[in-house]
Amino acid sequence: MKMLRKPLWVGTLFMVISIFACVTINIYFPAEKVESVAGEIVDDIRGRKSSEKKDSLKNDKDSYLRKTFLAFAPSLVWAQDVTGVSNPTIRALKEKMKERYTQMKPYYDKGVLTEGNGGYVSLEKIKGLGLKQKRDLKTLVEAENKDRETLYKEVAKALKIEANQVDKIAEIFAKEWQK
Repeated sequence: MKMLRKPLWVGTLFMVISIFACVTINIYFPAEKVESVAGEIVDDIRGRKSSEKKDSLKNDKDSYLRKTFLAFAPSLVWAQDVTGVSNPTIRALKEKMKERYTQMKPYYDKGVLTEGNGGYVSLEKIKGLGLKQKRDLKTLVEAENKDRETLYKEVAKALKIEANQVDKIAEIFAKEWQK
């Protein structure tokens, strides 16, 4: 009887340890945060107004809501700054991309440039363009895509997202670029 107890006890202990050793690791991907950041960055680069909330508060100067929450304005500004994603690299990329966008916009309007689902620009209808235009446009697209790749990696770093998730970030940005 004593000999049966020891293997039973060891077996039970092994099963208990095995159960507690099985750990499920959930990898959290902050899709909503990336969407928010992507919207802000793309709006800034493309020169769109990022939110109508700011305009509505500015236009309704006598609103009760504005008067009531005016005392909390510094904390709101601070909170907004904390939730935004920015660093020197991202700011420099945004400036370069803003300048480049003004050169690329006419080609977007003509359908020569399109936004892919992967977050990068591609050339579509280049027939009818001269050799110099094709070369210049190809150079613009390569520079844009290189900067976008760097931007996505910087956003991942800023949001503490693993490097292997950069493609997901690019896909989320793609939706914003396509708007």
